[in-house]
Amino acid sequence: MKNRFNRLTSKEWLPFQKSWFRYTDEEKLYREYLRFFCRAEETDEKVLYIGPNLKIASKIAKEENISVTEKVKNNKEQFQYVMVDLRDQINAITSIDQYKQAISDIIQKLIDIRSQIVERRFLTIFIPNTSIDNAYFPWAWHTAYQLSNVFSLKDEKIACTEINIDVTSEFSPRKSQFYVLHFRNDENAPHLVDDWNESSALDIKDELLQPLKSKAHSYPNQISSWFILKPQPRKKNEILHPAKYPEELVKMHIEEFTREGDYVMDPMSGTGSTLIAALQTNRNACGTELSEFFADIARQRCEDFKNPMVPSLFGTEVIGEYKLINKDAALITKKDFPQIDYVITSPPYWDMLNMKGAENQAKRIEKGLQTNYSDRDDDLGNIADYQAFLDKLMNIYFNLYELLSSGGHMTIIVKNIKKKGRNYPFAWDICRALESRMTLLPETFWCQDDINLAPYGYGNTFVSNTFHQYCLNFRK
Repeated sequence: MKNRFNRLTSKEWLPFQKSWFRYTDEEKLYREYLRFFCRAEETDEKVLYIGPNLKIASKIAKEENISVTEKVKNNKEQFQYVMVDLRDQINAITSIDQYKQAISDIIQKLIDIRSQIVERRFLTIFIPNTSIDNAYFPWAWHTAYQLSNVFSLKDEKIACTEINIDVTSEFSPRKSQFYVLHFRNDENAPHLVDDWNESSALDIKDELLQPLKSKAHSYPNQISSWFILKPQPRKKNEILHPAKYPEELVKMHIEEFTREGDYVMDPMSGTGSTLIAALQTNRNACGTELSEFFADIARQRCEDFKNPMVPSLFGTEVIGEYKLINKDAALITKKDFPQIDYVITSPPYWDMLNMKGAENQAKRIEKGLQTNYSDRDDDLGNIADYQAFLDKLMNIYFNLYELLSSGGHMTIIVKNIKKKGRNYPFAWDICRALESRMTLLPETFWCQDDINLAPYGYGNTFVSNTFHQYCLNFRK
């Protein structure tokens, strides 16, 4: 297949498809992006660069025979690619007003030149989330929402660094990361330029401006902002579930946000990953599961852990107790469980398990395994409309909020969704809804490094392989 999109060979194309990468230096970062998003053939179309490192961008552009500018000379210039580096500017922000001004300026600038960006070519923004006065602000997500009123939001990549930063919120993950947001000027863009209203577009809820007021919890701060985790192979009864998450992932969060004897809850228990991890760490395990089939598997796993057929040679006593009920999580009440100290869960990723043709689905069908959670109409994974799915899911989380102790935490393992050429910011939508009731803590990332890459869009456009999962953290 001929590569009409950029100057990369097929071997070079594939590594760039990974949705997370290790950041080492500016020159390598800029070179990879300029080579990927710029045409292979000679062209009069320029690259517009906005940021503090024009010298680096210009040096690389000269070596790669690309024309880069930081100024728009006239409205007839055509840009094949726009690169915007906001990291220094965002990291220097000390107030909401500064952020609003910075983002308003950049959005207006991009609106002014949008018609000059070649159709179906890309805009990239490097931007972090940061803290101000002990409050954590998801600047990257907010900026993505604003720009998606003008451009088509296509993807995000996570740049993982080894730098230890001083995060001023109480929960301070080690290392750091920043976002690389990708937009395209295409037929799917909302084209709301004439309707874009600066004051409403940059509205930030008052609840998000409140700093953390008390230190109700002492955090070990042992979790990195990004980590690579390769789960243990699933046992025979665990593999029956189409979307299990690993106990190792759950344990590291339980040990960060709870103490021994606390009550840990998962409203979508599946085959019992959360319950097992809670028992392994001497916590009490609580859970609900809509499917009677999976609830029975989870109960049996808990029983086998508490009362093994072959007792441990070291005689380890399981201190925690467990309670699992076969019930719709939306119907949980305070009568069902003791007060909960911590909720950790991973929701269905909309109805993606019902999408036909996925490689993983084909493998499960071949083995005679179940490809979805259930065939029930009230199953979240069977709701076809995205907003209806999101509304029902958030009602479940709001219901859990009532069961959560003051100062208790919630962690949601989730990722954004790509479906039929459109990007749904599922993780960000969850945060935007939950922030009305809970304090957002810094997110962390489970980076997956054991999955084969696929050459999506090769030769035509950029589509990443999503190999990172958000671990979204909140406190009541």
